[in-house]
Amino acid sequence: MQYRELLDQLRGHVSHLFRTHQDSRFIYHNLDHTQQVVENAIRISNHYRLSDRDFFIVVAASWFHDIGYFYDCAHHELKGTALAEDFLRENGVEQDIADEVSGCIRATMMPQHPEGLLQQIVCDADLFHLGSDAFKERNRLMRKEAEAFCHHKIDKVEWRNKTIQLLKSHQFHTAYCRELLDGKKALNLAELEAKSFETNNTTREAPVKENSIQPQGLNPVVHEGSKRGKKNKNDRPDRGIETMFRITSANHQRLSDMADNKAHIMISTNSIILSVILSLLLRKLEDNPHLIIPTLLLLIICVVTMVFSILATRPSIPTGIFTPEDIRAKKVNLLFFGNFYRMTLPDYEEGMLKMMADREFLYGSLIRDVYAQGVVLGRKYRLLRIAYNVFMFGIVAAVLAFIIAAALVAI
Repeated sequence: MQYRELLDQLRGHVSHLFRTHQDSRFIYHNLDHTQQVVENAIRISNHYRLSDRDFFIVVAASWFHDIGYFYDCAHHELKGTALAEDFLRENGVEQDIADEVSGCIRATMMPQHPEGLLQQIVCDADLFHLGSDAFKERNRLMRKEAEAFCHHKIDKVEWRNKTIQLLKSHQFHTAYCRELLDGKKALNLAELEAKSFETNNTTREAPVKENSIQPQGLNPVVHEGSKRGKKNKNDRPDRGIETMFRITSANHQRLSDMADNKAHIMISTNSIILSVILSLLLRKLEDNPHLIIPTLLLLIICVVTMVFSILATRPSIPTGIFTPEDIRAKKVNLLFFGNFYRMTLPDYEEGMLKMMADREFLYGSLIRDVYAQGVVLGRKYRLLRIAYNVFMFGIVAAVLAFIIAAALVAI
């Protein structure tokens, strides 16, 4: 079956349906949204390297998943399924493929419960924007569309609370989307919760008009409440800050794992080369003296590369002790085991309780922890770069040395 040609026909068919059923109320569920979902589905499918058959199923379902809105908004997935089955049957598509396309479309019903990778890809492509920079704009368009259909303004606070519940209950189904989008989705959620927190505090602490008459004796209370309101407002980014620290630490850990894997590759590769040199080449140097210099060159290159790779992964551990003065000065990072592994549990527990009770101490420790991770990463990647450069240029030099030695002998 010519899947690519059929997808071209399908795209033209769906685009025609959108053009012939234009409705100004569809501010969100329009052709632009469908095209974005298709692009997202293609991106995820390419990551998983789907077969042509599975790729067709995912993309076809993405094109048809919202077309039912023009006929039945309440059950648009079922109508989209019927339209997809009609098109596929008319174009001679096997029934099992049509059934899988229908299953992918029905899987987008909220709440989503996809079964299998193909349905998971379509569901994640449909709600891809929850973890992207386009979230704010897409969420605004969705609210405008809802207002157009219900013919009245929707309270922003009510809409925001519903969106917060959606983000909390939603999870991406494919591992690729979780790794790619969960961080940004958490930031989007944190921003909405911060706005909700600010709105709730503003509602509870109503501002006092300058010209309004207040009963004598209540002014100090009003001012105190106003100060508390300002304090709460200053505290509102806390969740976003904590999310930032969590994402940054996770990213650093991922980069550290990548560096260790790169070092392991270098160590393994050069170990094999050294084994070959020691077991084969050294025995033949007496009969082939012209290979002594190239062999020694290759030997030195492998040893130097391995040394720098090992240095990149070799751990360095501090003394593991902190003093009461360090706690009072708020200079010790109690989140890193190297600073407390030789301390007793009561001393460490006391220090942790003091840190958790002091916002400045807590965030300072988080900052120092992120900074320390960055310093370690910088050292690892600097040593790895030296190892890779030595190996890359050294291998070229060694090969040239072997070629020159062989050419001199031939002459």
